[in-house]
Amino acid sequence: MNAIKIGLLGLGNIGTGTYKTLEMNRKQIEANTGLSIEIVKILEKDVGRKRDISVSHDQFTQNPDDILLDPSIDIVIELLGGIEPASGFMLKALENKKHVVTANKAAVAANFDDFMDAAKRNHVMFRYEASVGGGIPILNALTTALLANKFEEILGIVNGTTNYILTQMTEYGLDYADVLKVAQEKGFAEADPTADVEGIDVANKLSILISLVFGIRVTTNEIPTEGITKISKDDIALADKFGYKIKLLATAKKVGDQLEAHVQPAFVPKDHPLAAVSNEFNAIFVTGNAVDDLMFYGKGAGPLPTGSAVMGDVIEISRAIAKNAAFDHHTESKAVKMLRYVGEGQNKYYVNMMVKDVPGVLGGISTTFGAFGIGVDSVLQLSKDVNTNREVPLIFILHEVTRARLDEALDKIGSSKFASEIKSIIRVM
Repeated sequence: MNAIKIGLLGLGNIGTGTYKTLEMNRKQIEANTGLSIEIVKILEKDVGRKRDISVSHDQFTQNPDDILLDPSIDIVIELLGGIEPASGFMLKALENKKHVVTANKAAVAANFDDFMDAAKRNHVMFRYEASVGGGIPILNALTTALLANKFEEILGIVNGTTNYILTQMTEYGLDYADVLKVAQEKGFAEADPTADVEGIDVANKLSILISLVFGIRVTTNEIPTEGITKISKDDIALADKFGYKIKLLATAKKVGDQLEAHVQPAFVPKDHPLAAVSNEFNAIFVTGNAVDDLMFYGKGAGPLPTGSAVMGDVIEISRAIAKNAAFDHHTESKAVKMLRYVGEGQNKYYVNMMVKDVPGVLGGISTTFGAFGIGVDSVLQLSKDVNTNREVPLIFILHEVTRARLDEALDKIGSSKFASEIKSIIRVM
């Protein structure tokens, strides 16, 4: 039986899940592949931490070169997280002719071209299935079974923390801050949840998906990104009145020869499959010109689901090693020259504003929208609260418009005598 030796960088939650996945399914993996896969060395500082696995003290090292420069190690699994030093370690492993597997979306999004070039130059394989969607096999599907398609759109819920928070706010009418506290207590949110709740994690994943689906590099910083921290329970209740649920969506779609992409909370129609995706679950909706619409659904995070994806990549590479075919041919997509990235593009929007409760306000605001070429789809005026000093909420669903033009119109409305506050602006699918 051929032996494949693995070096593991990091034995935190995901590293432990990966190690456990290999150990609990070892017999099945060996029977299915005819290969013996062994984690022989682990880079980890916290060697005394209690883990639900059995690890020999001899497997640990605190010197990354014991893995990166060891000629007997075939594959390096990077599960440290963060951009550095993880990226440097992965590039060093690739330059030393080692295959690399990672779940690190921040590092992959920041250094996608560098990793691909290094793998090609050194005739090795680089895999990162677990970086998007945890245990959902979306990247493998896009690069194998669906490769015959021209993709028109990809959108999805790809962050379990924010989806859990929005689900709890929707189902129980809770405030954002209260749900976030519970999510942190249950381990669904980090002590510092910024990357999740501000949409940064989603933007990293969308950058990776765009590279695969559309063949064009759009960095995380280039993607218009907004998180969920401004979503109120009033917004969620109003979305329900209009027939929607609010979800944090990653969206990229082709419009002619242009590519639009953004990460934003959105009103999702209740009859759309994504509206039913709840709590920590993720779902990615793909539209191809041959396959039409597909949705991939499952747990987007967690030690075992993510460990399953990591081990799937390891097994793919191990099989290729056994066949003496463990290398990739990366070709530059012609789509890079065909598509032009334009950012957010045009969308429908929900706007919630506080206005003076006097005659002519609705007409004046509608006229201002019209002057900027913005059509009104629906409008809802709520009854006055006795504490609002003759002000009432006025809610619009607007026809498609660029965000820049909408902001110009709202600046004009805000400076008029009609509106005192623009409370919320949310995209509508």
